[in-house]
Amino acid sequence: MTLDELIDYCMAKPGAEETYPWGDEELVPKVGGKAFAFIWMQGTAVGLRASSTAVAKEWRDRYPGVIEPSAYIGRHGWNSVPIAGPVPDQEVRELVDMSYDTVVSRLPKSKRPV
Repeated sequence: MTLDELIDYCMAKPGAEETYPWGDEELVPKVGGKAFAFIWMQGTAVGLRASSTAVAKEWRDRYPGVIEPSAYIGRHGWNSVPIAGPVPDQEVRELVDMSYDTVVSRLPKSKRPV
């Protein structure tokens, strides 16, 4: 998966907003004001939230040394996933979907996309 394909996939999600809270080095797609991805614009990795810490660990166990806990927020179920690497594109999309769905499910109904 290329960086552009990942960005396009994230931004095609209903209600997705493109934000750069720390400058142009990191794109943070949000829904309802909450982040569902952290994309490093160098094209190296994306931070994605799992539906639980146990599921996050399952993904790390499936790809040891490849999928890692995200810095600072890994203990909350966020993993860092290489964009172009051994994780197949379909599984990267699956992880994006899970992250987006997890964040949307925790939003108040008034902030959920239609």
